[in-house]
Amino acid sequence: MAYGISTYAYFWRISARAPRPMTLTEMLTDTAGLGGQVFQICDYAPIESYDPKQLADLRATADGLGLRLELGTRGIRPGHLRKYLDMAGELGVTLVRSMLNTADHRPDTTEAVALLKEAVPRYADAGVTLGLETYEQVATDDLMTFVRAVDSPHLGVVLDPGNSVARLERPADVVAATAPHVVNIHVKDFAFTRRDGWVGFTYAGCPLGEGLLDYDGMIAAVRPQERGINQIVEHWLPWQDEGYDATARLEHQWTQHSITTLLRSK
Repeated sequence: MAYGISTYAYFWRISARAPRPMTLTEMLTDTAGLGGQVFQICDYAPIESYDPKQLADLRATADGLGLRLELGTRGIRPGHLRKYLDMAGELGVTLVRSMLNTADHRPDTTEAVALLKEAVPRYADAGVTLGLETYEQVATDDLMTFVRAVDSPHLGVVLDPGNSVARLERPADVVAATAPHVVNIHVKDFAFTRRDGWVGFTYAGCPLGEGLLDYDGMIAAVRPQERGINQIVEHWLPWQDEGYDATARLEHQWTQHSITTLLRSK
């Protein structure tokens, strides 16, 4: 098991709002400096255009910093998953995270199971595990139906219990339903705050340990240390009214707090 950081912990610092977005090399260097052991390149579109030399250079940079790499994308079309499997081979990656739907493809149960049964054996042959993330677009029960139907140790769940709240699923229920099949954990805390005038709520991220995430309960159910499951820091940090500099500073503080908290929990 290792503790690491995702590109999502650098969300604003790699966004179009940044005067100069951070590069992958800068994120890797920052992760190593904060004590991270793995870096998950998740939903980072530029990597899809990397040529073999760029991928080799990225792997060499990670190796030099003592970091393992993971990949993350969206969609389960076999051609797309093969592309990420090829990249995984170039980068020495053994875990690829995906989500069921994309903007132009929302497979039903029958299609999803068929596509996964086509793709997962290739992942198994390469020694790579595909993890499907829990999130609000797909009911957790349906996600587990897909995983059980394929029935492969190389297909599992990337657990992020905060995502499914928008589907009115309780985080504790998501953890309980998925725990035996979890292959990766996204660690981010979350909370509700009242809107002005008490007209509704805002559901957003907060520093780890200050919100509704029952981290200890999640770890007790999943047993990542025993099962070799990596824990990856993410955030839902709202944009700050003071602008980019304030947002970037807070993003760094949250990242530092999260990874430090996880490392101390060992």
